[in-house]
Amino acid sequence: MSECSEDGCENPAAVRLSIPWADDRDVCTAHGRALVQQDGVVAEVLDGAEVDWR
Repeated sequence: MSECSEDGCENPAAVRLSIPWADDRDVCTAHGRALVQQDGVVAEVLDGAEVDWR
């Protein structure tokens, strides 16, 4: 499993965010929950991370 792509975060990535104004990126649950609240951002749970994303 890869690490979160946010600077300074070493947590495992749990979701792939599709962001209309930027490249897609894999982030941890905490960053995913915060970023997905922005208009147009869509989260797709990564294989094996279903337990972390509830």
